[in-house]
Amino acid sequence: MNPSKNFIEHIIDEDLKQGLSKESLRFRFPPEPNGFLHIGHVKAICINFGLGLSYNAPVNLRFDDTNPAAEEKLYVDAIKKDIQWLGFRWDKECYASDYFQALYDWAVDLIKLGKAYVDSQKSEEIANQKGTPTQTGEHSPYRTRSIEENLLLFTEMKAGKHKEGSHVLRFKGDMSSSNMLLRDPVMYRILFQTHHRTGDQWCIYPMYDWTHGQSDYIEKISHSLCSLEFKPHRDLYEAFLTEIYTTGLAPKQREFARLNLNYTVTSKRKLMQLVQNKTVSGWDDPRMPTISGLRRRGYTAASLKNFIHAVGVAKRENLIDVSLLEFCIREDLNKIAPRIMAVLNPIRVVITNYPDGQEEWLTAENNPEDPTAGSRELPFSKTILIEREDFREEANRKFFRLKLGKEVRLKNAYIIKAESVEKDNNGKIKTVFCTYDPLSKSGSGTEESQRKVKGTLHWVSEEHAHQIQVRNYDRLFSDPNPDGHKDVDFTSFLNENSLTEQQAFIEPNIGEPHPGRNYQFQRQGYYVVDPDSTETNTIFNRTVGLRDNWSKKQ
Repeated sequence: MNPSKNFIEHIIDEDLKQGLSKESLRFRFPPEPNGFLHIGHVKAICINFGLGLSYNAPVNLRFDDTNPAAEEKLYVDAIKKDIQWLGFRWDKECYASDYFQALYDWAVDLIKLGKAYVDSQKSEEIANQKGTPTQTGEHSPYRTRSIEENLLLFTEMKAGKHKEGSHVLRFKGDMSSSNMLLRDPVMYRILFQTHHRTGDQWCIYPMYDWTHGQSDYIEKISHSLCSLEFKPHRDLYEAFLTEIYTTGLAPKQREFARLNLNYTVTSKRKLMQLVQNKTVSGWDDPRMPTISGLRRRGYTAASLKNFIHAVGVAKRENLIDVSLLEFCIREDLNKIAPRIMAVLNPIRVVITNYPDGQEEWLTAENNPEDPTAGSRELPFSKTILIEREDFREEANRKFFRLKLGKEVRLKNAYIIKAESVEKDNNGKIKTVFCTYDPLSKSGSGTEESQRKVKGTLHWVSEEHAHQIQVRNYDRLFSDPNPDGHKDVDFTSFLNENSLTEQQAFIEPNIGEPHPGRNYQFQRQGYYVVDPDSTETNTIFNRTVGLRDNWSKKQ
């Protein structure tokens, strides 16, 4: 047994060893188009499409579109975009709605065999009769309906002759089974809703359990992989397949641990609530755990896939620290993101001995981690901007930034020394007056340029700087498990400081700041250009800081 392989790969290898042909391998990713994909789906995507790559087997993208009340083409398109952005390609694009007629015909066959019946009870009555895990259920009074009556009623249901909630079609399971899902499960319900693909052709819709395994069978899926919450469904999955199976490959359902991330909720219902209540700006809000939100936040496809690889494929669920996800994006962006200088909270610095009206252009490397990234030119002038927090009039020995009477190096530029300050009427410092050493220019090779000083600051030339808008995003929730508190609504843990906005200044030569382009603001963190940007207003979203500061806040 190869220890580098996960347990799913071991299952597949064993199946191949037992006679399954490699040509018969086929996987699928089956999202329901009732919302945007989130970080949890990335795991399922990587597992299924990753297996396709590992075994050179096709992977279907199948939309489980059996609930027209919640599903839209908008979600279909978003899902396809996300999968493609992650770098995966599917073999066939399928829809459960393609199989509505086949599913209906199989249901009719079960009725004719006396294995399915129309139940005319209310949903509450059906639920009560199912009993409890420790108490067996009771048979429906309609379970003994004749085949003829069941066929007639089911035909009328399909024809739209009965109201919503008046009838359902149930499978004759086992009302004493320890698995509650096997206690006469519902196969069809009446819904007068327009479907995003079939329109008003149908007014009865199959339930998930009746649809899923049969769809796998039709598509000749060899391994139906799903998260652990579907493990109780496996018995029913196999029971339904037994009823329709004739020849060919019988799909095998196996389960893996879902991805649970702290400081996050991934329930589509709750994410929808955040969108509808305008807690966030939409499904792609950079604070959302959706793939589109993470993409807008500046996360790369590579970082998400690396994160999933680091988490691994397990059989037991656990809560993953979001700091691992943040580590993965830092690691990726460190390699690829060009460095630029940006001042977020500026204070003016006037270099008194620098010639009036003079400017010069200094050379800076774009990315020290990538020798091929080249360099850029930085304008330097008499008046520059630095971070306000980088200056103090007085400070202890551990403050290695600028203070009166002390020196620092300006990155890619000169060594400066703070001499005096100018304050406004409220005592706030307006300007710091410095002198510079003209022989200390970085990279000049002079003895003065090689002089050691303890602090290095980023800066921008005031005259040349471009003003930008910065959106500082933080974790949406302040509690590590916002969804895990009984009788406490998850929204009570919303982080009121999850978004702050400010104006900032950046150097001019940053290339074309097109939406989605990543940068490292030196000494600040990683940022990405937001799609809301215009020609006159470039907006940067903070992806993540240079280091994990969250733990320090707690």
